[in-house]
This record gives sequence, C-alpha cells and structure tokens, in this order.
Amino acid sequence: MGSEEKPVSELTSDVVKKETEEEKKKKSISFQKKGKDEDTSLTQSDTLSDEDRDLKERLESCVTTLTGIPIFPPDATDQQKLEIKAAEDAKGLAATSLNVIATELRTATSSMTAVPKPLKFLRPHYSTLCECHAGLGSGSDGAASLFRARIGDVLSVLSMTMGAASERKSLQYRLGSMREYQAMGEEVANSSDDPSDYDYRDLGTWGHEYSRSLAGEIGSEYSDRVNNGNCDPDDDAAFADLLELVDVIVPFHVRHNAEVEAVDLLVEVQRLKRLLQIEEIDESNYGRICLYILRMASFMSDPEDLEEMLTTALELYRKNGQHFDALRMALRLNSDDLIPDVLNSCKDPATKKQMCILLGRHRSAYVVEDDDDLNEIVGNEHLSGQFLNLARDLDVMDPKTPEDIYKSHLAETGGFNRRRDVSGTVDSARANLASTFVNAFVNAGFGQDKLMTPENSDWLYKNKDHGMMSAAASLGAIFLWNVEVGLNQVDKFLYSSEDYVKAGAALAVGILSGGVRNDGDPALALLEQHLEGDSHIMKCASATGLGIAYAGSANEEVANLLLPLVENTENADMLEVSLAALALGIIYVGKCDDSVGGALVQRLMEASEAELDHKHARFLCLGLGLLFLGKMEKADAMLEAVRTVEHKISKYAAITLETCAYAGTGNVLKVQEMLHQLTEHLTEDAEHQAVAVIGISLMVVGEDVGSEMALRAFDHLLHYCELPIKRSVPLALALLHVSQPDYAVIDTLSRLTHDPDAEIAQNAIMGLGVCSAGTNNSRVAGLLRQLSEFYGKDAGHLFCVRIAQGLLHMGKGLMTISPFHSDRTLTCAPALGSLLVFLHACLDMKGTLLDKTHYLLYYFTCAMSPRMLITVDEDMTWKPATVRVGQAVETVGVAGRPKSITGFQTHTTPVLLGAKDRAELGTEEFLTVGSILEGIVIMKDNPDFVPEETS
Repeated sequence: MGSEEKPVSELTSDVVKKETEEEKKKKSISFQKKGKDEDTSLTQSDTLSDEDRDLKERLESCVTTLTGIPIFPPDATDQQKLEIKAAEDAKGLAATSLNVIATELRTATSSMTAVPKPLKFLRPHYSTLCECHAGLGSGSDGAASLFRARIGDVLSVLSMTMGAASERKSLQYRLGSMREYQAMGEEVANSSDDPSDYDYRDLGTWGHEYSRSLAGEIGSEYSDRVNNGNCDPDDDAAFADLLELVDVIVPFHVRHNAEVEAVDLLVEVQRLKRLLQIEEIDESNYGRICLYILRMASFMSDPEDLEEMLTTALELYRKNGQHFDALRMALRLNSDDLIPDVLNSCKDPATKKQMCILLGRHRSAYVVEDDDDLNEIVGNEHLSGQFLNLARDLDVMDPKTPEDIYKSHLAETGGFNRRRDVSGTVDSARANLASTFVNAFVNAGFGQDKLMTPENSDWLYKNKDHGMMSAAASLGAIFLWNVEVGLNQVDKFLYSSEDYVKAGAALAVGILSGGVRNDGDPALALLEQHLEGDSHIMKCASATGLGIAYAGSANEEVANLLLPLVENTENADMLEVSLAALALGIIYVGKCDDSVGGALVQRLMEASEAELDHKHARFLCLGLGLLFLGKMEKADAMLEAVRTVEHKISKYAAITLETCAYAGTGNVLKVQEMLHQLTEHLTEDAEHQAVAVIGISLMVVGEDVGSEMALRAFDHLLHYCELPIKRSVPLALALLHVSQPDYAVIDTLSRLTHDPDAEIAQNAIMGLGVCSAGTNNSRVAGLLRQLSEFYGKDAGHLFCVRIAQGLLHMGKGLMTISPFHSDRTLTCAPALGSLLVFLHACLDMKGTLLDKTHYLLYYFTCAMSPRMLITVDEDMTWKPATVRVGQAVETVGVAGRPKSITGFQTHTTPVLLGAKDRAELGTEEFLTVGSILEGIVIMKDNPDFVPEETS
C-alpha cells in the first residue's frame, strides 16, 4: 500500500494548493454544520495527530471539490446535464478528488483491525455525497456514467457503517454502479486516472469487512425478493445482479481462508452447487469446506437442501481424489445408486479395500461386480478372524461364566446370602434364563464359553420350555460372525426332538449369520422350510432369525417368505404376524419399500379388535416405522393411512412411524409436536405418549445440541408428568447415550432404579445396561451389584439387573452397540432399528421380555460391533503402528490447523476406542488410506519418510 501513498499526495496537491487557509476554515465550519452524526472528539484539532489532521483536511478538500459540482435543476434536459458534467470533467478536479477518496478508503479498509480513519472523517459528509450522487442524473455519456459509478462505489463502502441496515444502501449503490459499468463496456469501466490497477469486479480491493457486509445484504435482498417479490428461487434471471456479486465474493472469501462465509453466502442464495465451479478450492481448503458443509447438514430440515449439501460435499471430495470420504457422503445420502459410481471412480486397490471395509461396517448390501475378494470384505467374512486376533492380542480369550460377571462374593453380606438362597430355590428357571443371556452377551463372538460349548454340557436342560429356546439360540451369539464353525456347532440341535430346542437352533442360525454375507446363504436355506411348517414356535424363531440374519439387506427372497405370514388373516396368530412384520421392517430398514409397507398397513387395517389388543401388536407398528427410518416426508402417505385405523393402536402406530421417519434429523418442529402429545394427563391408554418420549430421543440422537435440549425436557417430564410418560423416560435417556456412560445420565438412571414404581425401576436398570454396553464401566458395575443385592427377592427386577450386567460386559469389553461410526457422521440403520426393538419391548416388559418372548433380546446382535482400531497393510495383514487416542475436539470453522483430539495417550495398535474417542496416526512412517481411524485401517509406507539418524 505504501506505493500508493506517493501518487495520492501528488494527485491532491493541485487541489489543495488552490485553496487558501482562510477558505479551508470557512469550509470546515460549513461541513461541521452539515454533519449531524459527527463525532465531536474527531473535530477537535488538538485531539488529532499531525498525520490524522492532514488526512482529514485532505479528504474534506476532496469532498468540497466534489460538492462544488452544480446540482442539476429539476427541469434540466439530459443535454444540459451532459454539458455541465463535461465542463467539470475538463477541469479534472472532480475525478482526481474522487480517486483520492477511493484510494484512501481502499488502503485503509484492506486490513480492518480498527475503524478506519477515512470512514470516521467522511462520516459527517455522507449525506452530502449522497445528494451529490443523486444530483448527477442518469445520462448515458461515458465519462459521466463512469463518474456516477465511481461515486456509487465510494458510497457503497460508506453505507456499510452509515446507512440504515433495513435499507441495504450498500448493496443498492453497488448494484447501481455495476449497471453503470456494464453499460459502458470493459475498456471504459476499467479506465481511470487512479494510479492503481482498477477492476470494478474486484470487490476485495475494498477490504474483507466490506465483502462480508455486502454478503449479508445480498442474503437479505434474496430473501426479500423470494418472499415479497414472488421470484422463483430456481430462476437465475430474477437474481442475475445478485449472483454476479456472489460469483465475485465467494472466490474472494475462499482465497482468504474465509471458507465458512463463502459457504454461508451460497446457502443464503440457495446456490451451493456453485462451489464446484470455483477454481480456488484445492487440496489446501476443500477439507475445511466439506467439514463445515457436513456439520451444517445436521441443521437442514428440508430434505432437498440436505441432499444438495451432501451431494456437493461428495463431489468436492471426489474432485480432490478423496474417494473414501466421497463414499461416506454417499452412505449418508443413503443412495444405493451413488455407491457403485463412487467405488468405480477409485482406481487405487488399497483405497477400494478401505471403502469396502466401510461398506461392511455400515451393513451395506452392495455387491461388487466380478471381484470376490472385495465382496468378502463387504460381506464381513474377515470380521470374526480379526476380532479373535484382537482378543488374543489383549489376552481375553478365556471364556467367562455368569458368576465372573455377577461377582457375588463382593457383596456377600448375611442379608444377601439369605435372599440369594431364597431366590435360588424359588425361581431357579428365571435365574438360569438370565445367566443364559449374560453368557451369550459376554462371550459373544469368541466361539467358546463354559455353559453351552463344552462336550456333554447339560445347561440346555436346566431351562424350561421357552428358556431352552433362548439357551440354544445363545450358541448363535457365541459364534457370532463365524458362520462355518457356528453352523457345525448348531447343526445337531436342529434335529432335536424338542420343538423349543429346534426353534432355538433355528434362531441361532440367523444370529450367527447376522451382518455376514455367505455364498451358501445358510440362514435362508435352513429356515425357509420352518416358516412354511405348522409349528408355531418354529415360525416365530425362523421369522426372528431371518430378520437378524438379513437386517438391512432388502432381500426379496426373504421378503417373499415372510409376507404370507403377515398377510394371513384366517386363524392367524398375532405373535407370528407381529414378529414377521418386525423382521420385514429390519430387513428393509430405511428402504421405503412400497410392497412391504402396503402389506403391513393393509394388515393393520384388516386386523380385528382382539388382534390389535394383542401385546405384541406394537411390533407390527414398529416394523412399519423401520421401513421409513430417517426418510422424513416419504412416510407422509403411510402416515395418513395409519391414522384411518379405528383403534387406540392407531395413535401408537402413527407416532412410531413419524418419529422413525425423522430419526436423527434433529427436526425441532417434530420434537415440539411430540412434546405436545405429552401435555395430556393420561393414566391409561397412554402407550402413544410413551413412544412419543422415545421418539424425541430418536429424532435428536447423534446431534449434540438437540440431545442437551432433550435432556432438559426429560427432567421436566420426570417432575410433572403421569406414570406412563415417566416409565419411558429412562429408555429415552439410554437411547441418547448408547455405549456412552455419561456421568450425569448414569446418576439420573441410578436414582430411578430405586423408584417405587416397578416399571420405572426396571426400565432404569435396562437403561443402565444400554448406556454402558460393552464398556466394562466400573461405576455402573458397582451400581448393578448393589441392585442385585437390593432386588434379591424380586425375580423381575433381578432378571433386569442380570441382563444389564450382561450388556455392560458385552464381548468382554471389546464391543459396542452404538449405531454411529465413521467419527459419528454415519448411522448404521440395522443397529438403530435393533435398539428400537429392545426399547419398544421394554414399554411392556411384563408381556414381552419378562414373559415368553425374551429371545427378542438377541436383536442386540444386529447392533454389536467391535470397538477396535487395527492397522493392517494392503494384504490385510496386521501392521502395528503408533497412534494417539484422545477425546474428539470440534474443529469446524477454526482457523489454522487445530488439534482434532485433546488429552490423548499414545498407544501401539490394536487399541480400543470409546464412544467419543478419536484416533490419529502418531508416526510419519506410514500413511492411512482413509481419513477416519476406526475399525480396520489400511496403511501404506510413506515415500517421503526419512528415519531419524541415531548416533
């Protein structure tokens, strides 16, 4: 800027010399009278430095020269105006003075660390300059038009601080100047006596703050035209003048590390796609832009806006060669069509493998054409082997017994011993059933235990009837993901003479196949015949097994087997209908399948009063809701159909469907609707209120701000609402913190476990289990041990405590049931759906989990996933590396290169990750193929790495 100071002083010398000191004083006095808003402190000559005083006098002299131009009389002709203007231009003083003012403003506002002096000194003369601009008329002469446009530029900058915000004067002057320049043509518009290279389109010369101010007014003007001017937002012609400015401002912001302002402006004018045309976006800034878009997408209530944002981020990632991140966006969009497009655009074999690992974690049903190796990765065939290697490395392969989990010896008081003896003799079947589930959860995926897998084990026959079914099914959880070995173990029970044992074995086949794709399709082959048989319990087990095995796969063959069960109305068993509907919901979760949805709604409409009164009819409603999980307005048609059902379950079904449709969207209006449902004080027939409470959590889950607001709302519900609502609050709290034992939430649930109402206490106990699932949290473990002593005589409560203990120690602390992955940006739909199965079952625990359908607990296996970080080479062989693991820190919109984790510790892989942990590579020796360090991470050698020389 220093190079411009000399020409400015030379240009002003002629103007200043023509005025005597006496004239200066007179004009200064007149200017002070005109400036209504002048800062009196600045007019006192003794408060200004010599440099400031000189600047002030120079600017006032320039304004004097400008305002000395005759004001055109109202009746003046265009020709007269042109003659007057030409005369003034001939003198050269007006143009020179204007250039002086413009140059001072540009040099002062280019870096605005304080209010620029020229803006302060010109403030008293703002109205005078406005009058001068208005008096110049609208002639078409080139010189006159150029002069008007230049004054308009100056006034646009001054209006930034002096014009009324509602009038958008800064924008109006800028648009007027742009029209003048365009009418003149390029050569005339860019010609000037100004010594600096002048381009009227380069708004950056007026400073960053001016560009930001103009961007704000553009947003307001755009909204005003759409709302009050009835302009079509998709019509570029209606906003051509604004979009021309946008195309100048956005690249300027991107060049100057203000990516957030650039994205905000494009979002304001609904033209985010224009980001893809900006050449300034490169490898140095695309990451910040995409991260900001991704976070902003969480607040988009309109589905089209959300899709545009995620699609833009996807294209930016792909344009910069980040195919792994592009696939994350495709999965977030839930678009099956984009997955092959993104995958095929990647040519690097290692990156393709990493992308297939992500598809496997997301439970995607995508099949890679002509590549068996990649299909094995997507089908999670490697998962069991990697998990067992992790267990061996951490030395936790030894099987655990339920007693190892209960740790009864830590609480063996005399009173506890007496209670335990009583409960052991009175309800041993229930206690054994609880131990079956604890054993299944704790040893899940390890392929060995001490109750079911040993030779000559008699544990199966220590259970009764339906208990034998769950015991046999527990083999499926123990051999989770290990299809070949698991089938050999389960096969012998498929030919048992006991129907319950056969049913349990059928369910086990489905469980161990969950999330794993096998060429032989054993689950379908083995369970198909049982669905078409006459045995009631075999139908129930097979339907549930198929639901778990094919969760999220949208398998048409399975659907064709289950639909006849749902559509059957002659002597139909409502339990079979409901479990088949639930299985269809979890298989087609989030797919909006019309045929399945139509069948479920039709069955709901045709059901009799007695059928809809059935305690399991709620799962028919949930199955329908799962079809539209996260699909927002696509569920509207089904919603209207459900509301026509003339039964109290209609409200339950409608709220279930609506909350599932808006799951994870954080839609505030829908949350308010659910809260409105809770305002009615009901003591009976209030099932719809209970599901509305869970629905609030479901809609805000995964979004921090919404979750905090929901916690406050739940606190009020506990204080002021009726029992039916209070009973579901612990479950809603648990859904917000799955596998994430937040201290405050655990404290709240711990208090509720001692509530006088049995259902509140039981739900709170189950909530503790869900919150701490797979974490081995010592605080929760202590609380549950105390509860097992406190409720030693109460069979129902004790069963809940045991299940919670099993969940707490799930997979010996190596697993999670959180539906979120990929740095919590993606939601695994089958995992979230399986959690909803459990929560809806808990709304009537006496009729479901504490009765004969406790095997619904095995739906948890759809959500189970190792919470590990393993680094491998391109051949999927383990390659230990140094990583830093700490609490994730939000870095969106933060300048520079902020740290993404805090309070980190350095480990060598493999390591375990918590719900809010984030890892980053701790060495420069390797490079990761993907951007997220979770699960199995493929690494390459860094070609630029130079090892440190050791002396």
